[in-house]
Amino acid sequence: MKLHACNYYKHETVTLKPIHSAKNTKPRTIKSCGLKQDLQGQSVAVIGLGKSGRAAARLALARGASVLAIDQNQNLGHLEKDSLFEKYNDGLSLRTILGDFDGELLKDVDVVVVSPGVSVESYGLACLLQSGKRVMSELDFAAQVIPRSIKILAVTGTNGKSTVVTFVGQMLNHLGIEAFVGGNLGNPLSEAAFHCIALPSSKPKFQASIVEVSSYQMEIPNKYFCPTVSVVLNLTPDHLERHKTMKNYALTKCHLFSHMVNTKLGLLPFGNQHLNEAIKGHRFNLAWIGAFPGVKIDTEAKTASFEVPAVGVVSQLQLHNMKVMGRHNYHNAAVAALSVLGLDIGVDVEALNSTIEILRTPPHRMQIAKHCYAVHRDIQGVTWVDDSKATNLEATCTGLMDLKGHKSDAVYVNVNAICVSQLKDIYNLVYERVLIWKTLVNNGLSIPCFAVANMKDAVNHARRMATNGDAIVLSPGCASFDEFRNFEHRGMVFQELAFSA
Repeated sequence: MKLHACNYYKHETVTLKPIHSAKNTKPRTIKSCGLKQDLQGQSVAVIGLGKSGRAAARLALARGASVLAIDQNQNLGHLEKDSLFEKYNDGLSLRTILGDFDGELLKDVDVVVVSPGVSVESYGLACLLQSGKRVMSELDFAAQVIPRSIKILAVTGTNGKSTVVTFVGQMLNHLGIEAFVGGNLGNPLSEAAFHCIALPSSKPKFQASIVEVSSYQMEIPNKYFCPTVSVVLNLTPDHLERHKTMKNYALTKCHLFSHMVNTKLGLLPFGNQHLNEAIKGHRFNLAWIGAFPGVKIDTEAKTASFEVPAVGVVSQLQLHNMKVMGRHNYHNAAVAALSVLGLDIGVDVEALNSTIEILRTPPHRMQIAKHCYAVHRDIQGVTWVDDSKATNLEATCTGLMDLKGHKSDAVYVNVNAICVSQLKDIYNLVYERVLIWKTLVNNGLSIPCFAVANMKDAVNHARRMATNGDAIVLSPGCASFDEFRNFEHRGMVFQELAFSA
């Protein structure tokens, strides 16, 4: 059975809320879509049962398919025992396989849906792709049933994705525009798709879907995921254990532009040679981050100038009311604003100016430990900053450069000490800890550097050293291992230690 998105929907006319502007409003009319169970009688295998995989499995069941849920992690729970799936626990609609499985099973299903954490080099997926089997990313599987009336903004890049997506969501929410915010950020796009088909066709739940996209989600070529606006924020070395080379990394990121046409807007950082090569052959309205046509940010004047004549955008955004820490967040806010303008959902720059002061970064991104800061800012007058999301060196450098000489509530924050934490249960990382220290010293490190056993020791040591006006900053420059489940857990442990006397 060959699937065509245009066959899934019945169309009817719906009047939505007025256009949002600082000056005027006017109603607009769009097409809304109702969906039938397009996968009735088909079987779908979902590979990887993390949050995205579970959402894809629920979506597939809602679309009428029988689902084979697969994950090599034997410690996961069977979906049949989850209350979210209890209505499908009939022994026919849903089957979970954990641990080892027979790869021949995948040859018998109609569709294979792959979670972003699963490499195409595993589960025999590369061979299935070569054989012509319909193998889809979770992102594409969801996009297949997202009504075409819903505008999609897709944001990728090595750093800053979550912040830009969060800023866009906050802007739209402040202006009263219903939007789904998720993707790699936490809520899989399959959840948005599920809500779209669960609600009556005359009442679309969202006007826009704001989607953070990781390079992992773009490894399998997409057919249905076609954003109205696509953004690649930056590209620096990361995830090369999976992508092997910067060329491959850039090409994977730029899969985002594969199905865009001249009416669509694509934003890229100006002057990145890898990305310049990767976008050759793609057709869309190109705008630059850092040049015209596009957006230029003046961090001293705290303004962002937009010039993208191809989509009718020539204006200026005022950033002086921003309350979040870090000059890099001026860039994030400016890109978020231009992306909203590119969606063409009736928002103008004057309306966006009113949203700047309400913007807040997601947790663990140059975040002042609120309890400690608000109650006593430490008895020594020390500011604690949680930047646990800095999982690569580029993110750490950006955050520390913004902190140096930064003024916050009349307190100058200076970076004057580094603690390198040993990950005690992984032998080679103990060696890496020493290697990091030697690299710092050999490259001119002139401030104190200490090796400690764990986060608690690092915090205690830093607390003893810090004096009034200093900052203690968690900015690891690497992913979380051993002591922590993920960067969120790492940040929470740091904050708990910061709060303690």
